[in-house]
Amino acid sequence: MPAAPTFDLEREFAGLGGPVAGVDEVGRGPWAGPVVAAAVVLDPATAPEGLADSKALAAKRREALSASLHEVAEIGLGLASVEEIDRLNIGQATLLAMVRAVEALPRAPAAALVDGNRPPRLACRVRTVVRGDQVSASIAAASIVAKVARDRMMTDLAAAFPGYGWEKNKGYGAPAHRKGLDRLGVTQHHRRSFAPIAALVERAA
Repeated sequence: MPAAPTFDLEREFAGLGGPVAGVDEVGRGPWAGPVVAAAVVLDPATAPEGLADSKALAAKRREALSASLHEVAEIGLGLASVEEIDRLNIGQATLLAMVRAVEALPRAPAAALVDGNRPPRLACRVRTVVRGDQVSASIAAASIVAKVARDRMMTDLAAAFPGYGWEKNKGYGAPAHRKGLDRLGVTQHHRRSFAPIAALVERAA
């Protein structure tokens, strides 16, 4: 198991005189639904225990941590729609969601720690951190908040568009999703720029 994320990177920016946000996204790979990013400013003194990469946590634990974070942290959420993903490409749409998440914070941060190796264009200092959700507590918090938020969005979409299994697969290309596409076809929530969906659209034309 990797070591728990810490506030070491956040402390490196303490001299800037403003908050340091952790930024992460979820939803780059699914065939359907938006990409969602979160920005989180977290006080080490009130941070909940057990922060980790959201993918390493059970769903109930993620939800509990997200609820705790909403009580003690400053949080901004941003998303890029399916239309934006198809128009811009998933990489650019992800950066756009990150910008929107930071802009949604109650206060502008002095610095942002961003998961990955591609920096969004922000009005503050930016440091990219590969596997940042395993290193930075703030990025780990952002990964949890973003994951829980997107999962809820996909569960809501599943109720409106049954038959694709989105309440379980969250829009990824799981067998239930593939079967739903074969039976029901492509919806407006599918990413037509993704090869499997593009092939179905072309076949139906």
